[in-house]
Amino acid sequence: MKTPNFASAMRMALAIFALGGTATAAFADIKDYKFELVDQTVKAGPDKVITVRLTNMKTGKPVSDAVIFATRLDMAPDGMQEMATKIAPVPGAEPGTYKFKATFGMAGRWQLSLGAKIQGETGSVEDKFVITAQK
Repeated sequence: MKTPNFASAMRMALAIFALGGTATAAFADIKDYKFELVDQTVKAGPDKVITVRLTNMKTGKPVSDAVIFATRLDMAPDGMQEMATKIAPVPGAEPGTYKFKATFGMAGRWQLSLGAKIQGETGSVEDKFVITAQK
């Protein structure tokens, strides 16, 4: 019986590693992820919290490790894109939820625009929502 030498053992280990690495590759597509707005209405005024949920639609699981890189809140739905307000992240309570604090300076329809990167995925998730601020 012939025992394998070090070089052939290393080739075998590398081949197994390479095959195993391809078996665990991600099969998700950036289109499989979706933001959902939790509440479509808020009261007009300062320090209102907006909550969105990010989900992998294929698995139904929440995505907690996304990096939100773009946020904008303006009154574009009512034709006033220049009426923008500052928006700041606040800690989310549940896995996959992302919260933001903003001032809704007046009643009307506000557009929330978001962009996020998800670990291990190419591209970004982008979405826009209409939030109605009521008196």
